[in-house]
Amino acid sequence: MKIGLDVGGTNLRAALINKHGILKKEQEQCPADGSLQDVVDALCGIIDKLFDENIESIGVGIPSVVDSDSGIVYNTANIPSWKEVRLKEILHKRYNVPIAVENDSNCFALGVSLHEQDNKFKHMVGITLGTGLGCGVVINGKLYRGANGAAGEIGSLPYLDSDVEHYCGSMFFSRFCHKTALQLYSLATNGDAESIEKWREFGCHMGNMVKMVMFAYDPDAIYFGGGISQAFSLFEQSMNEVIKSFPYPKSTKLLQIRPTRLQDAALLGAGSLI
Repeated sequence: MKIGLDVGGTNLRAALINKHGILKKEQEQCPADGSLQDVVDALCGIIDKLFDENIESIGVGIPSVVDSDSGIVYNTANIPSWKEVRLKEILHKRYNVPIAVENDSNCFALGVSLHEQDNKFKHMVGITLGTGLGCGVVINGKLYRGANGAAGEIGSLPYLDSDVEHYCGSMFFSRFCHKTALQLYSLATNGDAESIEKWREFGCHMGNMVKMVMFAYDPDAIYFGGGISQAFSLFEQSMNEVIKSFPYPKSTKLLQIRPTRLQDAALLGAGSLI
């Protein structure tokens, strides 16, 4: 059995995983404003709830640039004290099992690649839509990290007056709608015309983002996860209309775009790192 962890600035999540899937989950609030050691202690605390002599390995997904070979975490998002953390070394000393540390979006993509029931694609991109936009890339069935572990940072690409993340994540709704994505979702599903139009506008930006992914990686499939992906039906049509302008019609025709049905893709991916 293995343990998979998903570290966030709000919550720490952990799962006990075997070959059939997740057996048990734990969640604790992350002391994000605490010291480096405060966060490490909280992380170990949630591991301790699941750890026993049957655990073969521990995999951790972190929202940051990660040196996956050495297991060093740099500048973790929303955890100010985690500037440079030798997490693999810290956890190995404590638990004495193989440890893997990876970017959380990469864990999401890996989890979808290995555990999504209808996924038969060798080349796929997993995109998380939440506070920001995360992206993980799988090529020939394996994670593609790039030379420095930063491959797939589509959200940081320049776009309009800012970057992609400001138009394809929750910041779009707070900036241009002065409401949350959840509020706009509720209004749109109840027929509010203005909210429906905002989701159409969001879909146009999403279409431009997808074209960037297509130019960069030419995947067979793109899977969306994260809270905003639950509103896929509200932006799917306008997104696809924009994608039609992609200059290679064969790629457009073959590409599959869908929300994941997995509830815990990032945890499953973290548990599958080793």
